[in-house]
Parts: sequence; structure tokens; C-alpha cells
Amino acid sequence: MRYLPALLLTLSLPAVADEQSGAEVYNTTCIECHGSGKHKAPLFGSAKHWGKLVREGLDDLVPAALGGLRKMPAKGGNPALTDGEVARAVIHMANAGGGSFAEPTPADIERWRAKADKRKRK
Repeated sequence: MRYLPALLLTLSLPAVADEQSGAEVYNTTCIECHGSGKHKAPLFGSAKHWGKLVREGLDDLVPAALGGLRKMPAKGGNPALTDGEVARAVIHMANAGGGSFAEPTPADIERWRAKADKRKRK
């Protein structure tokens, strides 16, 4: 039994390894609006546009991206993305705009999904 945690970790690694990085998700999905500022989306790499959002933090940013906000559809309009991929894309964009956020943990992703689901029920 003492090897069970290590075994479980090993079994979950391939799923994460197969997921796209934040940069990949940005370049295939998010760039549509965040590359040009379409629909007043915060422009990628702009500290001016991302500064306030970075200060608000990931507990607001990621659930908004997961569930959609204003003209941004849930998961940026790409339902094939996993919650982890969306979180990494948000972190990639926020960090390019002045943030210094780390790779999300599974607990972070779970918490953000719960917040996104709670927003939907309102």
C-alpha cells in the first residue's frame, strides 16, 4: 500500500503530458481575440490591459475563462480544451502582461472549475 500514491501519480502523468501548454492554447484559440483586442479582450503582452486583471488574481481570471464572460465564450469557444489547458493559457497571457503565476496544481484547477460552475448557476 505504501506505493499506491506513487503509482497513482504515475498513472495521471500521461494525461497531463498530452495536454497543450498555455502558449499552444493561446496560439490556437485565444489569439483570435487576445491577439487583436477583438471585443475589448485584454491584448496579449500589454501590461496596461492585464495589470488590473493580474492584481485580481487567478481565482477570478481562470473561472471567467472556463465559464465565459461578456463576449468571451466558455473555454474561449473551444470546448475540446481541458480545464488545465485553459488555466495554463490564462496564466500564459497574464504572465505576458506582467504577472508571475506558476503552473497550476490539480487542486487549483478543481477549485477554479467549482467557481466557474457556481457562477453558471447564478
